[in-house]
Amino acid sequence: MDAVLAGLVLLVLVLVHDMPGDELAFRPLRDLNLAALPVFAAAGTALYWRRRAPLAVLSVTLIAWALLLPTTRNLVGVPVLIALYSAGRYSPDSWRGPAGVVAAVALVTVDLRTESTPWSEAVFGVIVMVGLWYVGRGLRLRDRHAAWLVAEQAVRIVAEERTRIARELHDVVAHRVSVMTVQAGAAKAMAAHADDGPIPEQALRAMGAVEEEGRQALAELRHLLGVLRPENDAGGPEPQPGLADVSRLADQIRATGVAVTLSLATLPTGLPARVDLFAYRIVQEALTNVLKHAGPGAHADVRLGAAGGEIVIEVRDDGGGTAALPGDARDGTRGHGIVGMRERALLLGGTLDAGPRPDGGFDVTAHLPTGGEPA
Repeated sequence: MDAVLAGLVLLVLVLVHDMPGDELAFRPLRDLNLAALPVFAAAGTALYWRRRAPLAVLSVTLIAWALLLPTTRNLVGVPVLIALYSAGRYSPDSWRGPAGVVAAVALVTVDLRTESTPWSEAVFGVIVMVGLWYVGRGLRLRDRHAAWLVAEQAVRIVAEERTRIARELHDVVAHRVSVMTVQAGAAKAMAAHADDGPIPEQALRAMGAVEEEGRQALAELRHLLGVLRPENDAGGPEPQPGLADVSRLADQIRATGVAVTLSLATLPTGLPARVDLFAYRIVQEALTNVLKHAGPGAHADVRLGAAGGEIVIEVRDDGGGTAALPGDARDGTRGHGIVGMRERALLLGGTLDAGPRPDGGFDVTAHLPTGGEPA
């Protein structure tokens, strides 16, 4: 686009000139000033770089205007107008942008007053020069603010998802540590009253140490959760679901009007609690997205399998629903769903791909290591 713009402006500079009374006319080739041709070429072709080097382009066009100002009637001010907008739109904040505007204002004032143009026209020319630069700068600031808002929202979404994940991890780890603490305490109590003879003091001290470490771990986990958990989330821990609950989840989604086909392959036993929980959450979020974006009447296909030390989760829908909820982005630019699913997969060292299907609908595929260890 910039190459086309530069070519058109160059043709205008070479073939068109202004006549007295602000009329435009084609310039006969015999009237072409060969000395001015290189200046026209520089001013026109410089616009090709107006996005990459806007201040340099503005300088070139201003110099070209100044060189031709006392010689011929021309339209070399046209590339200056484009360069002023480009400087405001694409140049970083510095003193050079306003300095270029001042130089352009000075040139337009000298140009118009040299031809005894009324002051009203000179003032109008100044307003146009300043206005073009200001409009470009306003658009640049607006885009920068929009980019900042997007980045801030992304950080907030990730922080909220990490908070929820931290809470779930706490519940899982707290359960395991609680079991360890209770068992160690019971073992110590039974060992102290054993009928087969005294238990070595060293074994008693070891079991006591396990019990104490477990209690300290619980206290530290509760403190950590108190820091991470939002103030309005004071509920106690609840039993966490897992892959064994996927069938019940599918029944709940079917009750809303979405046809769910469930294919469960033989999954490894004894999965770490975090893997079991995160896999369930990914299926849950993917089916929730089907309901939100495809709506009742859609068909979802859920497949769970295991291959190569990984759990493979596939959730596909045909996008054929009739009552999708408005106002949320399926690709995750505004919603939290895909961001949360991908965050869970990455915390386990896995991957998650989500996107529209070529034949319609949406596809979510996750690969989670069965060991649940980060990559």
